[in-house]
Amino acid sequence: MKPRTRGHGEIATTEERRKRRDSFSFPLFLRGGELFVLVVLVATWTFALSAQQTDGPKYAQGTNNLLRPTDYREWMFIGSSLGLNYPAPGAAPGPDQFNNVFVNPSSYREFMKTGKWPDKTIWVLEFRGVGKESVANRTGQFQTSIVGFEANVKDSRFPDGWGYFGFRAGETSASPLSGDTVKRCIDCHTTHTAVERTFVQFYPTLLEVAKKMGTVKDNYTDP
Repeated sequence: MKPRTRGHGEIATTEERRKRRDSFSFPLFLRGGELFVLVVLVATWTFALSAQQTDGPKYAQGTNNLLRPTDYREWMFIGSSLGLNYPAPGAAPGPDQFNNVFVNPSSYREFMKTGKWPDKTIWVLEFRGVGKESVANRTGQFQTSIVGFEANVKDSRFPDGWGYFGFRAGETSASPLSGDTVKRCIDCHTTHTAVERTFVQFYPTLLEVAKKMGTVKDNYTDP
């Protein structure tokens, strides 16, 4: 009796059947050139995840001194205001300034999904002077040079989970505010903010998300 054959007349030995089975059970996306594509996709995903995890606050080694972000203008720009300043009790209001606010991208994306700020969120406040149109019959105003730079950080390394920083001109790092200065920051950011310790109410797109997700403080009322 002739042995049964498969394919192009080869005798289908046990070893050949095993090889055929293994080749067809191996995931299709790992065959041939597709393996290279998979490696590239994994590398891209790993790089993106790494970027998400490293765009938050950075500190001088061994300290809580915040390093001034150099690329913050590539972050998410969440809004600008004019004339919102917070003088110390009894002090006269300061001059009008434009306040530009940026937040690190990974924290912004998380907020848009949950209405909450994750640990390692950093808000940057860039203060700029006000220029005025000099042409007759026009009263427009525009931003000029930087006159102040601050940061508000949510980070579990701080005793109550938040740190506040003010950078003087030319400084590349700043220590956390302390004493009466930080107490005023904490009191204001606790009493008057809509979400956690952030003035989300000044940024309509963020406030919409917070309302949808139910993360607006119970004691907050719209101004």
